[in-house]
Amino acid sequence: MPKIIAKKQDWIDLGYKLFSEQGISGIIIEKMAKKLKVNKSSFYWHFKTKKEFIEKLVDFWVLIETEQIIRSTNNENSAKQKIETLIAITYKKMPYLDFIFYLKRYAQKEERIQTIIDKIDTQRIEYVESLLQGLHYSNKEAKIKASILYKHLIGYHEMIRYKKQNKDYVAEVKKELNQFIKY
Repeated sequence: MPKIIAKKQDWIDLGYKLFSEQGISGIIIEKMAKKLKVNKSSFYWHFKTKKEFIEKLVDFWVLIETEQIIRSTNNENSAKQKIETLIAITYKKMPYLDFIFYLKRYAQKEERIQTIIDKIDTQRIEYVESLLQGLHYSNKEAKIKASILYKHLIGYHEMIRYKKQNKDYVAEVKKELNQFIKY
């Protein structure tokens, strides 16, 4: 007999995993309830609609893929240490990297989601820009280099998407980035 209710975070964790694997088509409440060994009503205890649930997944993505990374990076003392920590964290291949790719596809139909993605892209670039300014790059140089670094990050993950990441990925990435960012 299934449990009556699952924790809200259980639903979010499973939803994040499934969305990362299949996009919106992976978010089927009945199947998720079965995986969580709960009744379908458990979902509606925490979320009014599937759309609200997707919004909570996006909030979770923002928290773990932007806010927590910035917090971790800001624990470092110097701009150089912050950039090195940022590289180590953001270039590491993580299990749910495809979340953003499916989210961008979903955002084609949901303008509000596209607005959030655009805001996060801007926040990330501006954060890197501020770190580069801490390394004494001019505002103009920092802005351009931050944008290039962000695009490099996206391209890097696309290139290793279905491959095993090398153990010395940080050294490889630093070597590439050193071509346009000296720190």
